Amino acid sequence: MAANCKNPRSKAGAYRRFLSIVLVTLSPSESSVNVLSPRYNNSDYRLILNLPKQSELSIQLEKRNQLRPRNTDLYPKLAQNHITIVLYVHNRPQYLKVVVESLSKVVGISETLLIVSHDGYFEEMNKIVEGIKFCQVKQIFAPFSPHIFPDSFPGVSPNDCKDKDDAAKKHCVGNPDQYGNHRSPKIVSLKHHWWWMMNTVWDGLKETEGHTGHILFIEEDHFIFPNAYRNLQKLAAWKPKKCPDCYAANLAPSDVNSRGENWDSLIAERMGNVGYSFNRTIWRKIHMKTREFCLFDEYNWDITMWATVYPSFGRPVYTLRGPKTSAVHFGKCGLHQGQGGRGACIDNGAVNIAVEDVDKVVNINSKWEVQFSENQPGYKAGFKGWGGWGDERDRALCLKFAEMYKH
Repeated sequence: MAANCKNPRSKAGAYRRFLSIVLVTLSPSESSVNVLSPRYNNSDYRLILNLPKQSELSIQLEKRNQLRPRNTDLYPKLAQNHITIVLYVHNRPQYLKVVVESLSKVVGISETLLIVSHDGYFEEMNKIVEGIKFCQVKQIFAPFSPHIFPDSFPGVSPNDCKDKDDAAKKHCVGNPDQYGNHRSPKIVSLKHHWWWMMNTVWDGLKETEGHTGHILFIEEDHFIFPNAYRNLQKLAAWKPKKCPDCYAANLAPSDVNSRGENWDSLIAERMGNVGYSFNRTIWRKIHMKTREFCLFDEYNWDITMWATVYPSFGRPVYTLRGPKTSAVHFGKCGLHQGQGGRGACIDNGAVNIAVEDVDKVVNINSKWEVQFSENQPGYKAGFKGWGGWGDERDRALCLKFAEMYKH
């Protein structure tokens, strides 16, 4: 978790140049006529929650989050039973191009709303999303992403402790994790973005405030098969009767290396992190476990859920899926490996995923029974976490995200 050491003056100059470009991009004339009324008073909630002081870029991104979806001229109405799709992205444009291309071939995609949640602002990522024409699409940008705070928390502050610094001896700021390591903004951004996104999508957007059905969550390195949306609609509709103990519906097995069993049955298993969906009732249960999520020393959101949030529900958390996957994880580069500099993961995003005829049509059957997978391997209650989340400032910001949209 070593921090990058760069010349602070050159870094600040580069950021100012970047900011000037971004502010031009984020100030379209449409913003004056196409803005939704915010769900909250910005100044009030910042004061009450004592959120980090925002930069000009952070404020502009927050304003942009209030813009209406694009392509409403092409798709003026959403289907009554649509499942909103949320694609959360970081800075892997080579991957984003792949998932966008796969989404363009999904049957039924034009009936729904695609929300793209960005961890900060990256112009190439923005341009790819602005080129989407196959459905309504709305972009949201995490305004407190560490990536847009170059010299203050939640980014890197000048007096932050690094690595295994002793705060008392170095007179630096920070709390180490359980392994003695201090925070790395690039690492903690993963969990911050996911939690901010969840709170915003469920409780902070005009477009989803009345949505009672499922919302599907996918990532920029998930290849989506053409039958994914129609399969998911079936699973969500069947779940109350076929699997009343299931909390969610998934497009893919929890084992990311599996393509499914190809049985003539539905599968109920532990919730995976590829193509998962749930409704507002389940979100409320998750939100009630805010402290468990925010105070657990683990920088991965999914491991946090598996190791502490789901076990706190008091019973197994099952998800319902088909016996053949409708989504595939294809990424090689981890989010924390970055896009440049030493140690960056270089991957051109090329994929060769075979899409068969059976992947283009609904391939599940309401007459099938449900096979329950029990005692599966993976992170469970008792796992103490990989660390990376020991700083009290990160924990406090996480708790504040859960309070942003309370009325």
